[in-house]
Amino acid sequence: MTNPVQPQDCEILSVKKESRHEWTFRVATDAKPAHGQFMQLSIPMIGEAPISVSAQGDGWLEFTIRSVGKVTNVIFEKEAGDTLFLRGPYGKGWPVEQFRDKHLVVITGGTGLAPVRSMLNMLAADPGFAKSVHLISGFKNEDGIVFHSELEAWKEKFSTIYALDNDAKEGWRTGLVTTFVKEIPFDSFDGDYAVVVVGPPPMMKFTGLELMNNGVDAEKVWMSFERKMSCAVGKCGHCRIDEVYVCLDGPVFPYTVARDLVD
Repeated sequence: MTNPVQPQDCEILSVKKESRHEWTFRVATDAKPAHGQFMQLSIPMIGEAPISVSAQGDGWLEFTIRSVGKVTNVIFEKEAGDTLFLRGPYGKGWPVEQFRDKHLVVITGGTGLAPVRSMLNMLAADPGFAKSVHLISGFKNEDGIVFHSELEAWKEKFSTIYALDNDAKEGWRTGLVTTFVKEIPFDSFDGDYAVVVVGPPPMMKFTGLELMNNGVDAEKVWMSFERKMSCAVGKCGHCRIDEVYVCLDGPVFPYTVARDLVD
């Protein structure tokens, strides 16, 4: 029987600097997560951190990491050829099959783009999967933009709105992502749509409210929460909110549940 919490030592294949604070690590592994699931990345004697899978391929996974604490700071010292320990995958991913043959709207803030990146790449490679894909992706400023090449490539595949909160950039809009929700043609979808929202908690809260203000059906909206996950198997209770364990019941939740997940 496989131990669900046993980390495996994996080789780092490459390291790419995405922005000032976010780097992407490609790691050799045979793990096959669903889109939206997460892995636990660890450094012996230092600790571990839950990180969403941002891309995947034959024999490798990518993790786009923001340096925000002890574990991620040490990971940022690693180079190609070094070892990183992984366990997982864990949690519930995006209900991708429910998105088939629907109009899909994806709204992200900052590195909230990472948990949907692998799904967006899948949709770009299989243009017949969804009826249409509308992507609104916002960043605080130009320094925070990640996945530059894919953002450009997705322009050719999807209907895109890229925005900076306050800065101006050629080809980009200025404003919070909530500003552009009204530009999505929900009325033309005949109710045959789904919405994915990922980003910082305040961004998801106000995006959800703006979607409701625009007549979007709450049951067709999905969000991802990565809140205080530790053991990843529902034993430690760190991520518990009332009776919900984010690591087991999420990190992907329907909005009808997510809107009530308040600490």
